[in-house]
Amino acid sequence: MLFNFLTKVGTLFKQSIFYILIVSLIAGIAACARPVEKKADVVIWHWMTDRKKALSELARQYEQKTGQKVQFKLFAPSDVYSQKIQATAQANNLPDVFGVLGEKESFAIFIKAGHVLNLKSYMQADKKEWENKFFSKALLVNQFKRGNEFGVVPGIYGVPIDVSNEQMLYNKDLFVKAGLDPEAPPETFEEFILAAKKIKETGAQGFVSGWAETWMLNCMASNFAFNIMGEKKVMDTFRGKVPYTEADWIRVFALFKTMADEGVLAMGIVAMNNKDAEQNFANNRAGFAFNGSWCVNVYQGMNPDLNYGVMFMPRASDKYPMLIWGGAGSSLMVNAKSENKEKAVGFLKWLTDDTQQAYLAQKTNNLPANKNSISDISPILAEFVSGMEQATHPSLWPVHEKSTALDAFNIGLQSIVLGTKTPQQVAREVQEVKERL
Repeated sequence: MLFNFLTKVGTLFKQSIFYILIVSLIAGIAACARPVEKKADVVIWHWMTDRKKALSELARQYEQKTGQKVQFKLFAPSDVYSQKIQATAQANNLPDVFGVLGEKESFAIFIKAGHVLNLKSYMQADKKEWENKFFSKALLVNQFKRGNEFGVVPGIYGVPIDVSNEQMLYNKDLFVKAGLDPEAPPETFEEFILAAKKIKETGAQGFVSGWAETWMLNCMASNFAFNIMGEKKVMDTFRGKVPYTEADWIRVFALFKTMADEGVLAMGIVAMNNKDAEQNFANNRAGFAFNGSWCVNVYQGMNPDLNYGVMFMPRASDKYPMLIWGGAGSSLMVNAKSENKEKAVGFLKWLTDDTQQAYLAQKTNNLPANKNSISDISPILAEFVSGMEQATHPSLWPVHEKSTALDAFNIGLQSIVLGTKTPQQVAREVQEVKERL
């Protein structure tokens, strides 16, 4: 009996081994039959969800043209992306191409750690052929000049793939309803207040913006500051040479009090994030909005029939030019330690050429970084282009305000809008914070 049992066990074992071999053989044949996917020549990490489809299509076109496979990997939202980039940088395992989000100081840290390739020689080859394709303000965001405050070797360290700027938008249908000329938006602050009050009489809100996101509030205030006192005086304030209690700064703060006192601001504006503000404007509930050029794509998704225009910031003074925030919207950097850096540079040159830039602009409603591609963009995007020559940006400034003073400045503006503090009180408080630093 024991012999028969052992014989059966042996037979079953042999059958099991035979079965495993057959399955393995079949699996092996199937694996050989499947085409082996080509390994990517260039791997790019990005955060741009709105551009995922367009970038994938361009990668397909590039492989068809050159035989080189480019793989875009999306990590979103942007804060998740930034955390991943920082972690992989620490592990020295960055992809061939990536982007650095945040302040210029963060960008400088990546460069000084040897993670970012200096592209100056590529940009300036062949009589600056590549460099000359871009809006000058777009490249400046990725450029470090000699003697920069971060101690970075002079050079160009990023490739802009689009540009943006922040301007005023106005609803043409509400203009008509209020008896205003939809082709003649206000040019001065006083005209803006009068127009917003007329629009409010129709039952709509006068002006909306996402001022819970304090950078937008600060952006608008700095635009007015450049217009009222000039760039040098603003920078001297950051340097500590001009106090915030000076008359010109009081005048900047007072503009926000005027908007609040005249009742043209949307209810709850200081607690409103920009997405809600965009929804208000897109649904014809506000006559004016302050937003960036990315809003064209946003409004298209929210209300394709929205009838609106772009207007330059209404000036509060004739003494100095009005400057607006703007520059490179999204930029990509080449990993200086990558074995594929030459291939990466080659792809980025192709990506930012005229045809590809026009395709991206048409598919994503973002302003192209290539100035030769603007003839193919939508009329509303073209209205944003006109502001690029008046663009400035904190990343371009030679000096910056300390973060604690900046926080006091932004919170102070919110307090003025809420009516809990006067412009004079806020000026004193910001100056006191600055003097304690």
